[in-house]
Amino acid sequence: MDQQVTMQESLDADTALQAQPVEQATWRDYVQLTKPGITMSNLMTTFAALWLASYGFPDWKLAILTMLGTALVIMSGAALNNFYDRELDMKMKRTKNRAVATGRISPRNALLVGIGLLLAGLAVLAVFANPLAAVWGLIGHIFYVLIYTPLKRVTTLNTVIGGISGAAPPVIGWVAVTNNMDPAAWLLFLILFLWQPPHFLALAMLKTEEYRAGNLPMLPVVKGFAETKRQMVLWGSVLFPASLLLFIHGSVGYVYLIVMGIMGLVYMVLLFQGFRAKDDLAWARKLFGYSILYLTVFCASVVISTMVYHY
Repeated sequence: MDQQVTMQESLDADTALQAQPVEQATWRDYVQLTKPGITMSNLMTTFAALWLASYGFPDWKLAILTMLGTALVIMSGAALNNFYDRELDMKMKRTKNRAVATGRISPRNALLVGIGLLLAGLAVLAVFANPLAAVWGLIGHIFYVLIYTPLKRVTTLNTVIGGISGAAPPVIGWVAVTNNMDPAAWLLFLILFLWQPPHFLALAMLKTEEYRAGNLPMLPVVKGFAETKRQMVLWGSVLFPASLLLFIHGSVGYVYLIVMGIMGLVYMVLLFQGFRAKDDLAWARKLFGYSILYLTVFCASVVISTMVYHY
């Protein structure tokens, strides 16, 4: 029954798009279809892992082609997400002007772009890196497009499930160099997986009314802010020690340990401040911004500390 409703919503959305006067799609529309901001943040983690696996001395041809293949796979996921979510995007303020939602890019074209980018990305990873890198690209893509995106409509666990796709890019970078899923690869996966729930739950708090309008069961919509903040603290409490375990890998050195120790402590303080926050949205906005800074500093500290340790 739910599947029939979803199919009917999709048909209604396509009918609505066809009934609207449609503007010509621009190249910017196609760029935005691939969500360049999300692509760049994921490539940042891919490069940091590749750099670490190379002990700071990467094969630059391999690095560039791995980044290219990873980018194409991520861009594919973004395009197919726009295709699948077009009827939801029409209901929410922050997404209603997306090119597929408005009809500037047809669903058919979005689907073709998404499939084409996926095939190209997997081919680049398989041929110029190794098949294991391509497998991890496909794993991340499947969890994002075929599992996370549909489950976003039915369960508050969508954020956790989506974390698997977001944790795949650093693994791609690592295995492109090593062709091996050793403990360091799993640790990088774990760190990025744990980082995502507090980050995306903070965003969900900021966009609660839009998610409610879209009838999406995000945690703040279903359980409220108090439970959301409690779960954010739980995830952050595991992320803190997990991030420091990378020091045991032996290639990052004390610079990483000190920097991420400080970043983790600050993160925990901010998370606990949520229980006393008088303005929940202001606190969520602050935490969301810090989570982006945390990820950026994590990647930078991996690169810099590896250089200090090995050069």
